Amino acid sequence: MSSLELRGITVRYGRFTAVENVDLLVPEGTVTGLVGGSGSGKSTLGRAVVGLAPISSGRVLVDGAGTARRGRSPVQLVFQNPYASLDPRMSVGASVAEALPGAAAGRRTPARERRAARDAEVARFLELVGIDPARAALTPDALSGGQRQRVALARALAARPAVLIADEITSALDVSVQGAVLNLLRRLQRELGFAMLFISHNLAVVRYLCDQVAVMDGGHLVECGPADRVLEHPEHPTTRNLISCVPTLALAEEAS
Repeated sequence: MSSLELRGITVRYGRFTAVENVDLLVPEGTVTGLVGGSGSGKSTLGRAVVGLAPISSGRVLVDGAGTARRGRSPVQLVFQNPYASLDPRMSVGASVAEALPGAAAGRRTPARERRAARDAEVARFLELVGIDPARAALTPDALSGGQRQRVALARALAARPAVLIADEITSALDVSVQGAVLNLLRRLQRELGFAMLFISHNLAVVRYLCDQVAVMDGGHLVECGPADRVLEHPEHPTTRNLISCVPTLALAEEAS
């Protein structure tokens, strides 16, 4: 298991500062919910961690070491829209296989055995997320939105990440399948033990999934702490405002 630590992360686009001097620790084996309003910088921060947004200053550390030193990235990102991470021209199986780490020793193995081993790994990861391996030959357009998101999750997990970043991964799905994907994510996180940064605007979902909550506003991290404390006894006005938009959380706070 591994931890994710952000030290003084700043992201600028020209003169505009999207994220400024953010420090955040996601302890090993836990889930941190990153919340905030539209334009707060939460998704930009998640993208910066995996190198998809320019870091002007600061460091991203996994178990105390910079990610650039590790070769293959130990952090994987699952996007809000699975079409952003799945090539529509590639089969489901090929997309998952592409993320599998290569084994140096495997180069001496006959090609037929390598293909069989690869196919077995693809089937294992598809089964892990509840997709029938028989669908491996299909392209993403043959799947439902929930199934595509499961494949995107399988692809991320196939890379053997130490840390997973989930960016609004259920917001583009029908309400009827959101719960199933969230339950799957919760189960996999507990079984596999990876640290996870879960980016969301939905505080009810964050309460269900997360051990701690970090709140962003205007590119700054304004509050962070255990989920129960932050959601039941918020200290910052931004947190209180977010909670007030969710009736069940607001009522829980008043009752506490």
